[in-house]
Amino acid sequence: MRDLLRTNDPTMIAFAKALLEGEDIDCFEMDVHMSVLEGSIGVLPRRLMVREADHFRASIILKDNDLPVEE
Repeated sequence: MRDLLRTNDPTMIAFAKALLEGEDIDCFEMDVHMSVLEGSIGVLPRRLMVREADHFRASIILKDNDLPVEE
């Protein structure tokens, strides 16, 4: 798995997941339940992970839709 996107914005994660699922790219959201540790203030970013083989194609899709991509 490779890190594709890091953000505190849950709407950005949902949009990115919808784009990737529409292209049949499996993705996994990490750090979703970290709000229990941080007190629900949204400081810790969530990460969207994809398989190494899908990373290039997934990053192109996100960049085409003006979403930031982890390099």
